Amino acid sequence: MLFNVPQFIDIEDKIVGPLTAKQLGWLGIAGVLLLIFWSTLVFSTFLPVAVIIVGIFGALAFYRPYNQPLLNFLMSGVNFFMKPKVYVWKRYYDNMKVAKKIQKPKEEIIVKRKVLDNDKIKELTERLNQK
Repeated sequence: MLFNVPQFIDIEDKIVGPLTAKQLGWLGIAGVLLLIFWSTLVFSTFLPVAVIIVGIFGALAFYRPYNQPLLNFLMSGVNFFMKPKVYVWKRYYDNMKVAKKIQKPKEEIIVKRKVLDNDKIKELTERLNQK
């Protein structure tokens, strides 16, 4: 039996041209905010606010550090600084009993040297030559 295996599931679908739904949403929110500020603020104060809004929402829509969306990257940073650090690899010796091995002095082993006579050597050579 053949089954269709989905491929490229980590790539988002393009909705409008080269834009995904998230990018379109971020740009839409930026457009709505710019419209609100344009109608309420004087043009001299609107311009710096517009530059900041376009920069922030443009980064949220298009900038991908370490190949992940900027919002996920920022949330990971916040979680890193807010959550307590748990060191799994640290060992705490307070509750453990550490037994120290007492080393016994090594006994010297005296190895006797074997002495080979000429007769033994001849016998060994004959055995080896038989095969």
